This record gives sequence, C-alpha cells and structure tokens, in this order.
Amino acid sequence: MTGQRSVDELPFGMRLSIVAGGGALRILASTWRYRVVDGHHLDSLRRDGTPFIFSLWHGQLLPLIWHHRNQRVAILVSEHNDGELIARIAKSIGYRLIRGSTTRGGGRALLALVSELSAGKEVAVTPDGPKGPTGTYAPGALAAAQRSGAPILPIAAHVDRGWRLSSWDGFLIPKPFARVTVAYGPPTRVGAASARGAAREAPLFERLMNNTVQRACTS
Repeated sequence: MTGQRSVDELPFGMRLSIVAGGGALRILASTWRYRVVDGHHLDSLRRDGTPFIFSLWHGQLLPLIWHHRNQRVAILVSEHNDGELIARIAKSIGYRLIRGSTTRGGGRALLALVSELSAGKEVAVTPDGPKGPTGTYAPGALAAAQRSGAPILPIAAHVDRGWRLSSWDGFLIPKPFARVTVAYGPPTRVGAASARGAAREAPLFERLMNNTVQRACTS
C-alpha cells in the first residue's frame, strides 16, 4: 500500500523495536483469552459480502488488531514516526496497510479507503487517531463511509487486567493471561449526502462507539 518505507531506510533503533515488538506481542498475545459480545453484527456483514469500516478507538488498538489478525483487513496507520512500529507489526500479523491520515477530506488516504471499500474489502480506522483528542470522531472515516456507502462497524475491547501507557490515548496493553472482551455495535451507514453533512454526524458515531465500549465493559 502507499507510503511504506523499506526496512533498510528505517533507523536501526526503530528496526530493532519492530523485531522486538513483534516478537513480544506474539508471546504476550498467545496468553490472552478472548470472548465476543454481539458478534452477529460482524457475522451478518461477512455473510452478505458487505464491505465495511471497522471503527475502533486508538487506545484499544492492540488487543483488537490481534483478534482480527490474518484476515486481510486494510488498516489505516499514520505516516508519523510513532505510527511506523504499529504499521510494521500490523503487516506482520496479516494486515494490509494504508498509510496516511484522513484529516483532510481529499487526501490520499481517504481515496485509498474508498477504493478498498469499492472493491468489496474491509478496512479499519481509528477515528480519534493519530493525535487525538481521544474519543473524538474525526470526519475522515465518515467521509469514506459517505463516499463509498459502506457501513461503519463499531468495535471495542475491555480487559480484566492491563497496562495503560501515559500517552494521549492511554494505550492499552493487556497483561499476560488477561481476559479480553470484544464487543461489536450495530453497523451504521452515514446518512448525509455530502462530506460536510457527514462530518455533522460525528456525535452520533461517538455515541455508537461509546455504547460499544460500555457493552464490552459490562458484558
């Protein structure tokens, strides 16, 4: 996909972090125990062959990308240096990459998302990434949904024990042998007829996301 630097172009320290991070993730994640809530929302989309957008908060990225590894989902990851590690690890566990940001509605990443969806593929976005504010729905994912007609599928995770990094998103790392609950919300289409109208639907999709988080936490 677009924007990918070769491994040889990366600083040595980043290359080392990618190798170490990928190995550590596999060891740690192999101990996690998953349970799924409202999985019928995902099952119905896949049964009908409907392309859709996974929508997840940036801080919950790690347990959710592990849960959906090796399913050939295309994931949008920023081109900032702090996105490089996530991008490389995601690719190593079976994701296809779209590099960039949908902050600007006409950007390359937005066009790539729409292209993937128009080809019948599944994509994943973190609508509050890459820099936050956490839990705020940026308009890019809504614009991609509006242009493609694809529904947005909220997905959230809750762990019974984990670490929270002191980052803007409180990045979640489940501890060894953590129980991870993954919840899905109802697939929802953007109803607006324009990108500007789609942006005004952000509060609705924030509520859908937060309801899904709550479902994961209380189930």
